[in-house]
Amino acid sequence: MAVVIWLFAGGGVAEIRGLVPFFEQHYPPFRFIRMTPVFNKPGPRPGITPHGYGKTGKSLASEIQDRLPHALGSTEGCSAILVIDDLDCHSEMDRHNQLAKAIDSVEGAGAISNFIGFAVPELESWIIADWDNSVARHEDFRARHDRMRYWLSTEGKVRFDAPESFGKYNIDKDSCDVKLSEVIIASTMVCEEDQVCRRYSKGFHTPALLGKIDPEIVKNKCPIFRRMHIFLKQACRSASA
Repeated sequence: MAVVIWLFAGGGVAEIRGLVPFFEQHYPPFRFIRMTPVFNKPGPRPGITPHGYGKTGKSLASEIQDRLPHALGSTEGCSAILVIDDLDCHSEMDRHNQLAKAIDSVEGAGAISNFIGFAVPELESWIIADWDNSVARHEDFRARHDRMRYWLSTEGKVRFDAPESFGKYNIDKDSCDVKLSEVIIASTMVCEEDQVCRRYSKGFHTPALLGKIDPEIVKNKCPIFRRMHIFLKQACRSASA
């Protein structure tokens, strides 16, 4: 029987489509139930913002405080609570404390093991870390992934050996000065004159490529990801014992 982990994730389409399949692929025997972001039922409609969609930081903390009590009152419990948020060049300590406080404020949540992890600065850093298994093999990019990688290294200032180092905090934007996902999109628009180049889509390509990466490779280049990976691997061993 699968053991349940409740997943509270900030962000949008990529998180909705990609995170649960990624976690369940690599961290059995757990079944991950996404608590946020979730679509309003029966489905998203034009002009309607999905419940929890796009929330991060303080907004995600409020969403946790709102949804966690209902989850605790449900008939199906969980073994652990996992929170994942894009750090977007904010202080890891400040963001961690903000989200931890939200969990601790909910009666009964303290009895459940929890881990607060971050995609730094965005989920796409994990894809960059395992480029050879993700972008380099995807049918939309494999014929030109070398050119994309060169452009990202030189013009985009992306470090493939340390993708979590990308970006600096911009106080006016309250996020990174440049989005990693936007730089990846820009790299796909560098084409030869006779080429028809598929533009990178955060909503389509990010979830698809998350399914191709190897966490054992990612952890060697992303120290913040590695902490989450170790927590989940240890939890897997305990659940299987």
